[in-house]
Amino acid sequence: MSRFEIVTGDITTVATEAIVNAANNTLLGGGGVDGAIHCAAGPQLLEECRKLNGCPTGEAKITGGYQLPAKYVIHTVGPIWQGGQANEEELLRSCYRNCLNLAAEHNIKTIAFPSISTGAYHFPVNRAAEIAVSEIMEFLKKNATIEKVLFVCHDERTEIVYHIAQDQYQTKR
Repeated sequence: MSRFEIVTGDITTVATEAIVNAANNTLLGGGGVDGAIHCAAGPQLLEECRKLNGCPTGEAKITGGYQLPAKYVIHTVGPIWQGGQANEEELLRSCYRNCLNLAAEHNIKTIAFPSISTGAYHFPVNRAAEIAVSEIMEFLKKNATIEKVLFVCHDERTEIVYHIAQDQYQTKR
């Protein structure tokens, strides 16, 4: 059984201990995944997020999951794509590393990720997929705390791109 799985679906319905929210710097909700997670979790999530005083790009913070199937939401702020000259790739790597480290610190065994920064922030999905897959796979090699990482894509096209990135990663190793 693989510890890393890529699927198409709705991250707000996934039964993992934690889900990752591709948030904005305020953590107060927005569009896309962020808005869907806030809507599904209920008003308590917004109340808790108000107390966190936002989150810098590349960092991560954890809250309860409230009305979600997940016990926790790990919020991370991905970079806005600016053509690749503004440290976007390292910031995106940092998102994945910080989310995984936070999950391990909280002894979370199962976590689900969306495709961070590839929606409204316009990060090229193929580059984002390579970064996500390599960060997750490298983390899983070194850390046994997390038993399962589920990557939840919003559509089949995105899922295919992530599977290609996973195949390329495995071929290089």
